Amino acid sequence: MKLLPPLILASQSPRRAELLKRLSLPFEVRPADIDEAALGHLEPAQIAQALAAQKAQTVWQPGQWVLAADTVVALGAEALGKPRDRQENKDFLRRLSGRSHTVYTGFAIQNPQGYLHSELVEATVSFRILREWELEWYTQSGEGLDKAGGYGAQGLGMVLIERIEGDFYTVMGLPVSRVWQRLQELGYLGQL
Repeated sequence: MKLLPPLILASQSPRRAELLKRLSLPFEVRPADIDEAALGHLEPAQIAQALAAQKAQTVWQPGQWVLAADTVVALGAEALGKPRDRQENKDFLRRLSGRSHTVYTGFAIQNPQGYLHSELVEATVSFRILREWELEWYTQSGEGLDKAGGYGAQGLGMVLIERIEGDFYTVMGLPVSRVWQRLQELGYLGQL
């Protein structure tokens, strides 16, 4: 089996790191320090793709493969970021209750020569109608505080979701199948 160089993961997301581990890809975490608020004037889909590209470009060094991603949860044209506190988390979930919303995950791969490929993947998530006690229970868990939209589909948040249309891993923060295909097309995976 071919020895792959480590991917530089320009993200501090434990979920993205977990997914790369599951793929048995060698990687190093190097979070990008960028001003995410500076892109707040863009549409949610544009924010996700632009942030992924910026993160990759920020940490890239010649000779390295970089993978970056960013996820934005959008209720209509409004981006719901990471909640500031439990009350805002509860407010987000109350607004998502009984409705569908879009999750955009942008990802970017930068190769050792500096070529940058960026892409956007979306999924639609439908929440069932949530009871007030469920909102309290979930927000008290603290799980949603570090997640766009205030919930995690892979954790306790799974009980909030009625249906997902599209790739589950897009909702989790990294569209794994699409990333794998692009890594292969760009030459990283070669002929494993």
